[in-house]
Amino acid sequence: MEILKNNQTKKEKELRRPVKILLIATGTFLIGISIVGIFIPVLPTTPFLLLAASLYAKSSMRFYNWLINNRILGRYIKNYREGKGIPLKVKIVTISILWITIGYSAIFAIDILWVRILLAFIAVGVTIHISSKKPKVQDSKDITDHESQGPV
Repeated sequence: MEILKNNQTKKEKELRRPVKILLIATGTFLIGISIVGIFIPVLPTTPFLLLAASLYAKSSMRFYNWLINNRILGRYIKNYREGKGIPLKVKIVTISILWITIGYSAIFAIDILWVRILLAFIAVGVTIHISSKKPKVQDSKDITDHESQGPV
């Protein structure tokens, strides 16, 4: 049996490829969900991006580096890692869209009373959660860094 680098047999190397493909595919799927979550406030963005970053880190440094250096998606991961809060403007927009979409659904799309009540509780819970996150204070260094990054 031929031994490859790091004491891996040829069979072990072949088994790793399907796992690597599965991890990359799952990470890409999670990025898709997180992008949808940017526009739909009841769907979280950051947890899916963190999970995708973790999967990419285990399977492909090229995909991982692309994700964390992406000028839009990378900010979510960077802010989470640095313990930064949610920008006030994002809080206001998110809570507004949340109440508009859930309100519309509860009034015009749902006829079942308990589902309407459930939607109201979800909206209240998400509003409390988002409101409880500390607001991000954008300093001049943050603005300069953002402007100097350019397209990725």
